[in-house]
Amino acid sequence: MPNRLANETSPYLLQHADNPVDWWPWSPEAFAQARERGVPVHLSVGYASCHWCHVLAGESFEDEPTAAFMNEHFVNIKVDREERPDVDAVYMEAVQAATGQGGWPMTVFMTADAEPFYFGTYFPPEPRQGMPSFMQVLEGVRAAWVGRPEEVAEVARRIVRDLAGRELDYGKAGTPGPEELAKALLGLTREYDAAHGGFGGAPKFPPSMVLEFLLRHHARTGSEGALQMAADTCEAMARGGMYDQLGGGFARYSVDREWRVPHFEKMLYDNALLCRVYAHLWRATGSDLARRVALETADFMVRELRTDQGGFASALDADSEDPLTGEHVEGAYYAWTPAQLREVLGEADGNLAAGYFGVTEEGTFEHGTSVLQLPQDGPAVEAGRLAGIKERLLAARGRRPAPGRDDKIVAAWNGLAIAALAECGAYFERPDLVERATEAADLLVRVHMDGRARLSRTSRDGQVGTNDGVLEDYGDVAEGFLALASVTGEGVWLEFAGFLVDLVLDRFTAEDGSLYDTAHDAEKLIRRPQDPTDTAAPSGWTAAAGALLSYAAHTGSQAHRTAAERALGVVHALGPRVPRFIGHGLSVAEALLDGPREVAVVGRPEDPELALLHRTALLGTAPGAVVAAGLPRAADGGGGEFPLLAERTLVNDLPTAYVCRHFVCARPTTDPVELAEQLGAARP
Repeated sequence: MPNRLANETSPYLLQHADNPVDWWPWSPEAFAQARERGVPVHLSVGYASCHWCHVLAGESFEDEPTAAFMNEHFVNIKVDREERPDVDAVYMEAVQAATGQGGWPMTVFMTADAEPFYFGTYFPPEPRQGMPSFMQVLEGVRAAWVGRPEEVAEVARRIVRDLAGRELDYGKAGTPGPEELAKALLGLTREYDAAHGGFGGAPKFPPSMVLEFLLRHHARTGSEGALQMAADTCEAMARGGMYDQLGGGFARYSVDREWRVPHFEKMLYDNALLCRVYAHLWRATGSDLARRVALETADFMVRELRTDQGGFASALDADSEDPLTGEHVEGAYYAWTPAQLREVLGEADGNLAAGYFGVTEEGTFEHGTSVLQLPQDGPAVEAGRLAGIKERLLAARGRRPAPGRDDKIVAAWNGLAIAALAECGAYFERPDLVERATEAADLLVRVHMDGRARLSRTSRDGQVGTNDGVLEDYGDVAEGFLALASVTGEGVWLEFAGFLVDLVLDRFTAEDGSLYDTAHDAEKLIRRPQDPTDTAAPSGWTAAAGALLSYAAHTGSQAHRTAAERALGVVHALGPRVPRFIGHGLSVAEALLDGPREVAVVGRPEDPELALLHRTALLGTAPGAVVAAGLPRAADGGGGEFPLLAERTLVNDLPTAYVCRHFVCARPTTDPVELAEQLGAARP
């Protein structure tokens, strides 16, 4: 019989609706129940595409005796971390402080006042490798709750006090300058894996935001080392098993330092960020590989993550059904043996494909299977023959049981996808991608944004969720709207971005300029979450700083620029020390140092020379440059939608571009080559 999760919209919560555990969603009623019964709360946090979340569920939450013990002695709350990143952040901070590590599934035991006293992540059904079993944990927590209540209460109070003392004050740190960014580059150079690309060892995550910083740093300073690290890492990732060589798109991370074997879940945010990085790498270098990967990743997002409502689903699972065993296992959809290749392609093409994609008899993954790669020493294959091989393999793979899809729409991640698709569409002359970006933006306005421009975090099947947007939603959606405004020349997207950044100032900003992840009127947790570090995606703090800076460049608003500069105090403090974890903040700081440049392109819409100048402006590599294109705007505000177009005139009645920064403007130009020179290397 379904439990209380049956009425939820989150795909992750619905996965647990038939568990024998009497799950509650996060709600005041759940804590009231714990208080009334005098039992502790067991909080379990995960997400739909999380492999070990599925494992824990199958081993323990679907086990009748375990569930009976949980129901008798605890109030059990299940949370989708993607719906409630605020809840996840607060308790993950406690887990990491107490254990030195974190991850999902996250397991927290707390009082009826939501004060945590015991933590963990995954626990096996039997003791293993020094870990207690999940039942041992339950029994131990129950024994402490009954036998040592005063000790439990004191531990909970101490943890809450410690968390409360962690509020950050970076508003007075000062804006980052060239020295801080040079130190950040030096720190990254020390951690760079020269043999395989990327940073650090295994597991190795795609450093999307750090790569963006490196590209911007090269554009501003000419640093060849920065460009080389970015280009070599991008090539290594694209050749490895983390990149889907047949269908495009990136898996979550590589379990090894060589990018060979991925953790197979595919997340929207990773693919949106990487799509944009590869597009920007092509913009800087003209790399054919970067162009191919950017477009294949964009097409993957549209083909496999786009929903009927026009938005983009959150993720594809790592697991799928193995056709031979019927079991759900990681990577079954993506891995191949040489025999399977020959079965689909025939002897000659099968053997050629095995060599080309690095598929061996021993296997590079599990059970003799291999994840497709592009080894440097693979055989050369004629382009037409290769296209036919990939087409047949993709069709054969499509007949396998597909991984599940978490089809909820997360506002922030759709903002990232909008920016990536809009820019790819403009760079590579793919208007269909710009259309998909516009449709996703329209969904966010219609479904996620209320009459006061406040955002809801999620929707599903066109129905808005009940959770308020957090800072990353406002920052990333504003960034997507600003990119769309620059690409389309439609000022309405600049207006919508303005609504969002104004709410950042009103609802998320402290007096000292630091930022909180939740609004001042959001649900009160044991601590107001505040994390400026960029991990898998931009933090709300740095995303908001970037949107504030771009909006200020578009409008000339000093209030928004000052807020951006104050927010970037966190980069001044953290950039030289932990550059890998403030990559987006470093990218925004590069834009601040460069201006950012303000580009106005005016002309008649029907004039093809206007389109050429506009595209040239978008292809400029100047960090964070903003672009406005359209009809000249009269001094009284009439005749155009962008403030940057005010009082701009056509030179010799031809479409004309104006580039300004730091209150100084270059000579107006009608020549795309001259405009490219004003904005860094670009190709019309």
